[in-house]
Amino acid sequence: MSSIDPSAKAPRSFALLLLYALSLGMVIIGLLNSTPGIPGYDDLAASLWGQSGVKFRKFPFEWFYPFFFALMMLIVALKHSMWRDWKDRSPARRGFGLALDIALVAMAVTISLTYLIEIESVCLIDRITGERARLIAESLAAANEFNESLGLPPVTTVENPQCVNTTGGWLVLIVGLAIVVFLSYNVKVWGLPLVIVAILIAAYTIITVLVWYVYGAEDINKYFVTKLAGEPRMLSDGRPRVHDVLVNNSSGLLGRFMDIVLNTIFPYLVLGSLFGSSAGGRSLIKLAFRWTRHLRGGPAHAAIISSAMFGTISGGPIVNVLSTGVLTIPMMLKRGFSKVFAGGVEAAASSGGSIMPPVMGVAAFVLASLTSVPYSSVIMAAVIPAIAYFFCLFLSAMFQSRKQGIEAIGELTDDMVLERQDGWNLMMIFGPIFLILTLLLTPKDAVGCGLLDGLFGAERTFTDAGCSVQSLSWFQQAIQNSAGSAGSAGWWAVMLLLALLFLDPDVRAKPRKIVDALADAGILISTLYLMFLAVSIIDFCLSFTGLPVFLSLDVLAWLNSLSLGGGGSYFLQFIALLMTMFLAVLLGMGMPAVPAYINAALLMSPVLAGLGLSLFTAHMFIFYFAVASAITPPVALAAFAAATITKAEPMSTAVSAVKSGIVMFIVPFIFAFYPELLLIPQAVIDPQASGGAQYLDGYDGQTYLGALALLLARLVVALYLISSALAGFDKRKLAPWEVAMRLALAVLVMMKAELLWMPAITVTLLAIWWHRRAERPALA
Repeated sequence: MSSIDPSAKAPRSFALLLLYALSLGMVIIGLLNSTPGIPGYDDLAASLWGQSGVKFRKFPFEWFYPFFFALMMLIVALKHSMWRDWKDRSPARRGFGLALDIALVAMAVTISLTYLIEIESVCLIDRITGERARLIAESLAAANEFNESLGLPPVTTVENPQCVNTTGGWLVLIVGLAIVVFLSYNVKVWGLPLVIVAILIAAYTIITVLVWYVYGAEDINKYFVTKLAGEPRMLSDGRPRVHDVLVNNSSGLLGRFMDIVLNTIFPYLVLGSLFGSSAGGRSLIKLAFRWTRHLRGGPAHAAIISSAMFGTISGGPIVNVLSTGVLTIPMMLKRGFSKVFAGGVEAAASSGGSIMPPVMGVAAFVLASLTSVPYSSVIMAAVIPAIAYFFCLFLSAMFQSRKQGIEAIGELTDDMVLERQDGWNLMMIFGPIFLILTLLLTPKDAVGCGLLDGLFGAERTFTDAGCSVQSLSWFQQAIQNSAGSAGSAGWWAVMLLLALLFLDPDVRAKPRKIVDALADAGILISTLYLMFLAVSIIDFCLSFTGLPVFLSLDVLAWLNSLSLGGGGSYFLQFIALLMTMFLAVLLGMGMPAVPAYINAALLMSPVLAGLGLSLFTAHMFIFYFAVASAITPPVALAAFAAATITKAEPMSTAVSAVKSGIVMFIVPFIFAFYPELLLIPQAVIDPQASGGAQYLDGYDGQTYLGALALLLARLVVALYLISSALAGFDKRKLAPWEVAMRLALAVLVMMKAELLWMPAITVTLLAIWWHRRAERPALA
């Protein structure tokens, strides 16, 4: 037996070594691709290559995407190998695992080659046979002959010809088998819930196509039939639709989500992995404890602050819990907080990291892409809701500490003392974040016109018409090229952090930590795209059937048929928002926020837009509830992760997390009815208007500070009432009737009608005054 062991371990060791090398190489290639426009960079690349026009960035997508896709799936198979993980299972099951590992890689390579064969800008087989060159030459000759007859100058380019040599009818089989393999592997890596949703929607699509093929479309409900073409009915006529599934830049397997991953979020995923290798997290928590030592909540408030700051980097609730919770939860327990509350508030705070600007979760970047809103605007829109969320968490910790009689520490303890190295560590955290914010919020046309830009080499003139820039220094040109671009800002942040990491003596002693973090980032990105494959399947199947359009029209018709009075539009919006909330939470059970958000957005955003919400506000509403699914029972992944640290009952921890983070379920309704809280014009654009941007009734796209301040004051009062009511405690324990009254007042305070919220504010102030006055004798 001992003679077999070395040979059995060798393949696994080689596989892990190969995984490491491929992941590291993939990250380096990905960072090269996402390199922003650096002055002189392209000229240097061309000179090194010895050929003009060559670029070592922004590689041509039609060649780069299939190569990168095959590489990512090879990395997934090496990392999550069923054959390796099932080494203790039966030979038959292990053999099945090996077959799936091979199938994943084989199908990825097959899809990549098929993509190159089918996409018109490549036509791989035609290139090899020379057919493509012949067709282009004929098209050029015909175009020049036509131009010559009209006396026009000759042309040098023509549109890409259609591919002559393709996979033909085999395309349907190739795509079908690929979908089966990709979903099968998703079961192991991302769990069954996501795959079940994808299978149900794919099955629905296939069944409705078969209904059309067998029975036709006459007298059949639109939900039960998906037409591929006209008469005669032939399944082969659906090949163009399947072709779109593969090569479409919007909803194809290598389309929109590949573009988002490679050109937007790639640097941020690398950044998060690099942060994990630094000592900045420990210093950040130490700083949070120092800041909150005078608050009764103490470590609970520290957990909230550290999770907010660390979560804006990691963006993942579970990662956040396991990173910060291992330090903050024991401190909370030591101070006397219950296990259930400690785990719940940590899970709620960690989930809030996904909504905390400037670097939110992956779903926020997808939101920016689906709504065509710049990511810098998404950051602006997320500011007030995120502050409201963490303010409510602070209130929850404050009332809980009062309830349990926990007092503030006050003095500095040994674990709060900041040493010189902590300052360097914190620079690793705040430096890249500050750089990202600066680049995202800097308008391109403002570079060179600032007060100090002249000192940095900008040549400009100022006239009555404004600032005119004649030339910029190399540094300023680099800033201008990257300003406003989320991908470029992330790339520069990665470069800055790579330099700052060497301020850590542990990294200087062992630089391999950086290389390991980069390799881990490659594995993370590859695994993430496997999830995007399942989401892509859902996306193009829904587009194939037209289900989102049918559903939105029918739901709107049903809501309007309720005839809830002439002024019932707000009520209709509320009903639709409730339906959307339940759908987003339901779809989010057991799956990440990204697919939960996308699935709910595809189905319900048209409904909300049809009821008067702007498209951006509708997507923002759905995004919040997709994030909230991480703490929503019965499948609350972030809460369950916290329970593994506290050793408390997981479901009780999830309920506590909902009570602490209840505002995540409330704030979306508030900004749905008060979109001015999102601060950007896109939040108040009427989606039903035609002929240019028009705003919703009562809005003109401007922010009025006085009205906004009054609204924020009402929001603070409402959050105070809700937090104290759910804790059942303020200065003293609240009676059941006080809890009910505070919840009712919170609703009335946020009503639009002045006749409702103004009296509610008055009653609230009286109730709080009475509560505190009645509490004084008890203290005596």
